[in-house]
Amino acid sequence: MTTGLDELLADRELLKQLEGRRVSLVAHPASVTRGLTHSLDVLIANGVNVTSAFGPQHGIKGDKQDNMVETEDETDPDYNIPIFSLYGEVRRPTGQMMSSADVFLFDLQDLGCRIYTFVTTLLYLLEEAAKHGKEVWVLDRPNPAGRPVEGTLLVPGQESFVGAAPMPMRHGLTMGEMGHWFIDHFGLDVEYRVVKMRGWQPDGEGHGWPPERVWINPSPNAANVNMARAYAGTVMLEGTTLSEGRGTTRPLEVLFGAPDIDARAVLDEMNRFAPEWMEGCVLRPCWFQPTFHKHEGQLCNALMIHAEGPLYDHAAFRPWRLQALAFKAIRQLYPDYELWRDFPYEYEFERLAIDVINGGPSLREWVDDSSSTPHDLDAMAANDEASWIATVREHLLY
Repeated sequence: MTTGLDELLADRELLKQLEGRRVSLVAHPASVTRGLTHSLDVLIANGVNVTSAFGPQHGIKGDKQDNMVETEDETDPDYNIPIFSLYGEVRRPTGQMMSSADVFLFDLQDLGCRIYTFVTTLLYLLEEAAKHGKEVWVLDRPNPAGRPVEGTLLVPGQESFVGAAPMPMRHGLTMGEMGHWFIDHFGLDVEYRVVKMRGWQPDGEGHGWPPERVWINPSPNAANVNMARAYAGTVMLEGTTLSEGRGTTRPLEVLFGAPDIDARAVLDEMNRFAPEWMEGCVLRPCWFQPTFHKHEGQLCNALMIHAEGPLYDHAAFRPWRLQALAFKAIRQLYPDYELWRDFPYEYEFERLAIDVINGGPSLREWVDDSSSTPHDLDAMAANDEASWIATVREHLLY
C-alpha cells in the first residue's frame, strides 16, 4: 500500500504540474513517506517550490498535548519559510496565509472520526481556497477505523470546530473522499484533486490500517491503531468527569477511569443492559494513576478496550454504542453521579461539552432518561447511519 504522498513522489508527470507554482503543505508528524521521511523534507528535496506550511491542532510538530492548547506561527529554521498555525490566533486560514501559495497540499493522517479536528481544517481550507481562487490537493491516507459508519448525525445548528457538518461520529471516509463530500454538500467552487492511494483495501487485512505500515502518532494521544478504532466512542469521555486515560501511556483506549466507580460492577451492568453492543472486542478491568489531567495522582478503576489481534471483530465492533452503554451503566448504578463536565470545550462556551462532542443533546438525554432502552438509541442512530451511507456512496474512491 502506498499513500497519496508516495504516489505523488513516484509520478514525475504529476510533479511536473507543480513546476513554476508556489506550493503550501498542511502537515503534522505522521505526514511521512513509506520510508518515514517527512513530507516537507521530501517535497523540497524533489524540487517542489514549497513557500509555506501549515500546522493543524497540536502543531506541525505534534507537540501540543491537550485541547485548547494553541500553537504560534513560526519560521522553519531549515527552509526559512513561514509555518502558519491553524490552531492559534485563527483556525481558518486568513487571506494573508492563502496568499502564500497557489496550490495547497493537504497531507494529514486522520482517525476517521468527525470530532478529530483535521476534518474541519480540511473544510476550512477548501472554503478559503474557493474564495481566493486557490487549488487544493489531498494526498490521501488510510482511514484506520475503516469503512464502518456509526453514530447520529450532527444536528444542524450544532456545528463547531469538532463538528463541521451533518456527519456521524464514525464517518468511514478517507480525507480525499471527505473533500469530495464537502464540495458537494456545501456547493464549493474550488479546484480540487485527490492523489489516491494505491493498494488500500478498507475491508482487507488490517481493516483500514495496512499491517505493514508503521504507525506514527498524528496527535500526542493517538498512540496506536487500537486507539484509532476506539476513538469514535472514547472521545466522548472528554465531555465527562471521567478520565479518558490522559496522563497515562494508553489514553483514549479506556471506556472510563475514576477513583469512585467499580469497573467490574459497570461491566456487569453493561452485560445486563445491552450485551450486543459489547461485541467485537474484549473489555478488561484495570487500574491506572494519571500523572496529569483528570484525577491526577489518584488511583482509578477502569475498563480497557482491546479491539486488536484475534480479539477484534471489525464488523461487530461499535465503539460509539459501546461508550454510550458505559455511560448508561454508570448512570444506572450511580444515579446522582456528576457525569457531564461543564467547561469550555473547543471554544464553545454555552453548550455542555458532551453535546458539542456528540453534535446535539440526544445521547446525553438518552443516558439520563431512566426509562430509555437500547432500542431507543439504536433506532435514532440506525436511521442516520443508513442516510449517511447512501449519501456518501458516490464519493467513495476505494
